Parts: sequence; structure tokens; C-alpha cells
Amino acid sequence: MESDSDAESPQGWRERRNSTLTYISLLQLDPAPMEDSDPDTPTEEKRPIDPLAADAALEGGAGSIKTGSTMAPGLSGSGRGAIYYLTRLQKYSSYAMSVFTTMHLANVSLIPAVTRSVAGSETYLLMARELYQTAITEPLLVGLPVLTHIGSGIALRLLRRSENIRRYGGSTPGMYAMLRSRTDASGASSRSSVQLWPPLSWISWSGYVFTAFWGAHVCINRVLPLVVEGDSSNIGLAYVSHGFARHPLVASFAYRGLIGVGCGHMVWGLAKWFGIAPSTKGWWGSEAVTVDRKTKRQRRRRWLAIQAAVVAAAALWAVGGLGVVARAGPSDGWVGKLYDDLFARVQLL
Repeated sequence: MESDSDAESPQGWRERRNSTLTYISLLQLDPAPMEDSDPDTPTEEKRPIDPLAADAALEGGAGSIKTGSTMAPGLSGSGRGAIYYLTRLQKYSSYAMSVFTTMHLANVSLIPAVTRSVAGSETYLLMARELYQTAITEPLLVGLPVLTHIGSGIALRLLRRSENIRRYGGSTPGMYAMLRSRTDASGASSRSSVQLWPPLSWISWSGYVFTAFWGAHVCINRVLPLVVEGDSSNIGLAYVSHGFARHPLVASFAYRGLIGVGCGHMVWGLAKWFGIAPSTKGWWGSEAVTVDRKTKRQRRRRWLAIQAAVVAAAALWAVGGLGVVARAGPSDGWVGKLYDDLFARVQLL
């Protein structure tokens, strides 16, 4: 315990002054955002919580920040920010897309698998088009949900990055230097532990890849006929069969990627929304997580169950699509020439 005379001495004054100069030094620390063990689902200890509860708690909690750019316009009094609403837009848009997906599955795979004929299945496809390919139902069942789902996912990543920057001092002088590659004593650069971008999970990654496959599918089967012919009345299952016959490698890659990545994304996404998706870290992930054997067995069983559901969903799409439609052969006459002209427009011939 120093005396009053020591505290008033020049040395004591300098020590007290130096003890206050910690602002910049504190900025050089490496704070890391608190995260769940998996970016897609809650951890085992948080199982009773809804998968969206973490965002809801952050956005609606008493200690959360309720002002700024993340608040939805006109909803500042609700205590729920943009992350809360974007997450629910992404969730419920996937439910809306399931209506079209179910009908499309029946038309392009299940019915051909039963009839074993492309010509016999075209009638059912034309009937279904009266339901989901009109000027009203197509935007509502396909266009708007898809754009909402993709747009909200991208917006969530950008918004969460912005929140990480704001919460962990991205605008402070020391943060810029901390985020750059730093050099240790030996001269080798080391990566900073601060990660402003949210982790890219398997569900997110597969979603972006699926978007590329889905976009190519829509362009070839829907946009291209509309641009060249003015309508798509001549486009059906025979058009797909003709494409497999004329360009087997390209068609096989496109449809297998569409089915494989798409089923993985949709099944795992539904498992996430229902709160049953296991952690993707641990024994099958890239990072080791110390858990007891019982927890590891439970995760493994859930992982295997979801993977079995992915395989089952892919089999439903492939049984008629790849098993019947892809093997039907090319179309003859003027219809075949029409299809060849369409493929020539995208440099497939």
C-alpha cells in the first residue's frame, strides 16, 4: 500500500498516467465472436431452443441494440431487427417452394416411372402446367419464393458481417491492423483469429451451388424457348430426352448435379428448420469437438438418418427422370429440328 506522499511523487504520477494508456493496447486483442458449434443448427446443450431462437434472442433481447441499419422500417418498437425478419423470409419461402417442387417431382419423375413412357406422361405434364405455369401462379409459386429465398440468404450474410464489424470494433483504429496478416517473430505471417464473415456452412454452400444448377436449368427449359420461339408450348419431357440423346455428357452432368446438390440442400435445410440437423463438426467435420460417446452416437444417428433421406429424395427424382426420360431417345421430324435449333442457340451444337 503506497502512501499519499508516494502517490503524489513524480514517479507515482507517471505510473498512474501510464495505467490509463490502455485504450489502443486493448484494441490489439483478438476478440472472437461467440458462435454455436455449428453455423446451421444449435448445439446439443441448446437442443430445446428453436434453431431461430439465437437470432431472435439477439434481436429481441433486453440487451440488444434496437437502433441502426438493422432495424426494419416502421418496426423499431417491436424489438426485432432485420436479421429476425430475413431469417423468417428465408424459412417460409422454402415452404412455399415445396408446393411447386412436389408437383414438378410427380410430373417429371414419378408419373414417367409409372407409365414407363415419355409420350404417355406428357398429358399429365400439360395438365399440371395449367396449375403452376400461368401468369399468376408461376410468379407466386416459383419466381417470388425463389428470389426471396436466395436474396434473404445473401442479405443475411452481409448483415451479419456488418453486425460483426460493429460489435467487435471494426470502425476503431486498431481493428484494421488486427485484421491484416500479422508477422510473428520468425517473419512468417499468421492469420488473425477475428473472422468478420459468418462461417459458410454446408447448407449455405450447397445452396449457392444449387442456385447455379437451377439457374442453368431454368434458362435452357424456360427462358430459351420464350426468347427464341415466343412460348414454351412445345417444350416438355421429349425436349429433355432429346437433350440427353444429343448431348449426353452435358445433360448427365447438369441433371445429376441438379438432383444431387438440390436434394442435399433441401433435405438438410428442412432438417435445420425443424431443429433436427446435427452438428457438422466432430467426427465427420473439419474441426475436432470434444463430446462424450453418447452425444457422438446421437449425432451420428441423426446424420445418417438425414443422409438416408437425401438418398431417398434423390432416388425419387432419378427413378423416372434419369431412368425413363433420359433414355427415351431423340425426337424426329420438325420437333427434333426445333429442339436442335434451340440447343444451337446456346452453342451446344
